[in-house]
Order: sequence, then C-alpha cells, then structure tokens
Amino acid sequence: MYKWIILVGSFIIYMFDALEILLLSMALPAISSDLDITATQAGLLATATLLGMGVGGPVMGSLADSRGRRFALLVCVSIFIIFTSIIFVVPNLTVFIIVRFISGLGLGGVWSVISAFVTENWPKERRSVALTFVLSSYPIGGLVAAQLSSFMLPNWREMFLVAGLGAILPLLIVIFSFRESQMWLEERNLPLPGEAGRPEKSESALREIMAQPYLRTTVLASVVASLAFIAFYGSSTWLPSYLETERGLDAQTVGTFMTWLNLGMFIGYNVFGYIADKFGKRFALICAMVGAGVLMPLYGVVTNETGLLLLGPAYAFFMTFAGLFGPYLAGIYPTRVRATGSGFCFNVGRGVSAFAPLLFGALAGVASLAAGLVVAGVLFLAGAAVTLFLPKDTRALPDPAVPVTSDRTSPTTA
Repeated sequence: MYKWIILVGSFIIYMFDALEILLLSMALPAISSDLDITATQAGLLATATLLGMGVGGPVMGSLADSRGRRFALLVCVSIFIIFTSIIFVVPNLTVFIIVRFISGLGLGGVWSVISAFVTENWPKERRSVALTFVLSSYPIGGLVAAQLSSFMLPNWREMFLVAGLGAILPLLIVIFSFRESQMWLEERNLPLPGEAGRPEKSESALREIMAQPYLRTTVLASVVASLAFIAFYGSSTWLPSYLETERGLDAQTVGTFMTWLNLGMFIGYNVFGYIADKFGKRFALICAMVGAGVLMPLYGVVTNETGLLLLGPAYAFFMTFAGLFGPYLAGIYPTRVRATGSGFCFNVGRGVSAFAPLLFGALAGVASLAAGLVVAGVLFLAGAAVTLFLPKDTRALPDPAVPVTSDRTSPTTA
C-alpha cells in the first residue's frame, strides 16, 4: 500500500515542480511588456532559473544521500514555495533574476530525490513504469501552467503567487505521508563486506561518482543530458512566443495548443516507461530522442495551423528523455550515491543548458524561432548517438522488501 502512496504523492509533487518551472515561459511575453525589457533580458530569467537548477540538483542530491530523501524533499519544496510566491512583489528585473535563481535551487533538486524515492520503494520489475508515470506529471504540470496562464495572464504577478501558495499541498504530502526510504536507512547502517567502515556520504558521494567504475558513465550521461536539455529548454522557452509571433496564433489558441502538446507528452512518458521495462532503458531513451530529433524540425517548418496542432502532440510524445533518465541512472548508481549520481548528471545538463534560452533568442534575432526548432532536433539526434556509448544494462537493484546487504556489485542486467 505504501508504494502507492509514494507513487501518487510523488506524481503530485513533481507536477507542482513542473508547474513552477513552466509558468515562466508562458508568462514571458506579459513580463517583457510589463517590465519593458528585451527578449534577451527576458531570456536571463530562464537562464537564472536553469543555473539555479543546475546547482540545486547536485547539492540537494548530496543532501538526500547524507541526510535522507524525505529531509531533502522538504527543503526543496519549501524553497520553491517561498521564492515562487515572492515574485508577486519583485520590484525590478535584477531582483527577479536573483529570486528565480534561488527558486531554481529547490526546483532542481526534486527530480533526483523523487527518482531515488520511487526507485527504492517499488519492485524492480515495475520500476521503470512507476518512475516514468511519476515523471509524466511534468507535462501535466505544463498543462496546468497553460490553463492557469490562459486564465490569469496578463496578471503574471498574481499567477506566480497562486502557483507558489498552491505548492503547500505537496509540502503537506511529504510531511504527513512520506517516511524515510527503508533501503537508504538499511544501506546507511550496514557495513560493506570486507570493509572496516564507510566514509560519510556527504563527503564521498560526489568523489565516488567521479571515480571508477562510474566516471565514464557520469561524463557520458552528463553530455547526453546537456545536449537534450539545450534542445528542450532552448525550444520550449520560446515555443509559446514562436506560435504567437511567427505563426500568428492568439494567446487563447496558444494555450490550447500547449495543452494538447502536453497531453501528447504525458502519453509518451507512460508508453516509453512500458518500453523501458520490456525492451531496456537505454533502448527506450535512444528511441525517444531520435523521434524528437526527427519531428521537432518538422514542427518548425510547418506553417499550417492544423499541421501545427497535430504535430505538436506527435513530437511531444517523444520528449520523454527526462522520465527515462530517472530509472536508467537510478539503476546504475548504488544506494549510497544514487541521488547524487543521477542528480549530478541530470542537473549538469540543466546547468549547461542555462544559456540555451539566450542562444535561441539570439538565433531568432538573426534567423527565426523556427530555425531554433531545427537546431533542437539536431541536438536530440546527437544525444541519441552519445547514448549508444553508455552502458546497455543497469545494475540489478534489490526489491524494497529484501534487506540490503551490499550495493557495491558489478553491473548486471536489469
């Protein structure tokens, strides 16, 4: 029964995390107009958020490995509640940028902590489906963001206040429904065979994932995450603006298009979760990025409104790499460094992609936002190529009901 509480609770928590992230892209036109800032200055808000997420992921992952999953999750959610709500009173662009960076510290940590939580509480034969279901709440958060923005814009200050205060719900879920991961507690208390002792997680976790046998995987996975996130954030930040300015859609229609797009992504997350459990996590990850790489440039070329409406959910169906990274990376790294390892790779990608909104905005200045979608497709294909050099199989993780004796085993099939 408890695994279902973790599943549903994590779904809601990550949905709010996505909502807080995606609201900014929906609000950028209104913010730019109200604060009288350029597209480049508006892009700095997205960059600040991604930089915060890039820093917050490894920091919160290390906190989760040293102090516990539940404690780290409480810290993450509390940060983005406070610093999303406070946008209501930001006086200028400089303060806005600082607030978004701090908010990003909390937003960036949720993915790695949630991934570890679900992985350590679900049977291994259903972990990919369970985790991709939880992470499929990202497009649902996008759907809520689209509807909320459609209802509240151009009142963007009030919109961020409502979203921030609404995140009190996931905070209450963690406080009253989540307990610390049993697998993490057991691993903390059991010495490894043949070892006199174990170094403190907070001091050794980052060092361990940057040493053998994990160094190659850490580097390659970080490269894949960087390519995928540059493509994702570079394109998605400007997607509403692309539909409005280059394809002539009104704000209400853009909200409808974004709703259908996010529904397509939600379906894709869950279909690819099944594919990952059935045919392998790396295989599913490669298929998803190839599909996005092929269809996204087409979305940038099509000008017909009907074509855009149909292609949006189609390419979004394949935009599931973030969900597949969860079960894949969580299966490679051992319990003692799981949140640190997966959070590091995932959020290095986010950090590197921090300047993608600025770069894609600059590209739009000399070419078009549509050209940015073509570039994004190429980056996804490059990410799929690098993924071929990652390990095919993940580690065999124990079931939550089976006592943990050691996590330091050689990689086997999962």
